[in-house]
Amino acid sequence: MRQSLPRVPRDRIAVLIGAKGATRLDLQTAAGCKYINIDSESGDLEVTWGEPGSYDPVRAFKLPDVIKAIGRGMSPAKAIQLLQDDWFFEMVDLKEHVGKRSNQQRRIRARIIGSEGKIRKLIEQHTGTEITIYKSTVVLVGEGSGLMAARNAIEMLATGSEHGTVIKYLEKARRKARLDNRALDSIEEKVDETISNEFADLVPGLAELSRRKSRRLRAHQVDPADSDAVETMMEFSEDESIIWEEE
Repeated sequence: MRQSLPRVPRDRIAVLIGAKGATRLDLQTAAGCKYINIDSESGDLEVTWGEPGSYDPVRAFKLPDVIKAIGRGMSPAKAIQLLQDDWFFEMVDLKEHVGKRSNQQRRIRARIIGSEGKIRKLIEQHTGTEITIYKSTVVLVGEGSGLMAARNAIEMLATGSEHGTVIKYLEKARRKARLDNRALDSIEEKVDETISNEFADLVPGLAELSRRKSRRLRAHQVDPADSDAVETMMEFSEDESIIWEEE
């Protein structure tokens, strides 16, 4: 089977091929395909796959994103991680936020990178992603929740948010991700914790309601020694507040 892949910009063709074709060979091995044909003049690509069952269809589905990431400035070593089942691709086009003016695009790129690349590194560290800025695009690869947080941070910077605001958002997103992971780890199904048949018959659905309530309570338990978890638990929602009154 043959599959057409996204065209690569001319200045990225040599990167995709690699020294003596080494990068192309690495991609073929990682994806499990027979051959990747790269037109060194136009940048057109075509991949040849074996018989059905001889390769992983998920990797065949993800290979175009790997090529797009490399074509948009990401190193092959980073882009190839997209072949993992739980890694995904996102791309932010800065022109959608600041238009086609090159001076505005340069300004936004500088805000995203930060002094000595500190802001970009901070976003990567907080979200577990890999970020590459190439011309008018920002390419991001990573796992689900972290990837979305990183994209939101990039778009916040592109629309004028201050660095401090974005950092606070990233810290809050990381704490929430930790709590969510802890909650998933703590959920247990107790098969022996049931309401008597007598009450279950009187109120249909009562037993299931009790089990859901018990699971929610266990999921929201917080370790007092975990300061980040306690701080997140104590934060108010938008519709919550405290009013102090003297008696």
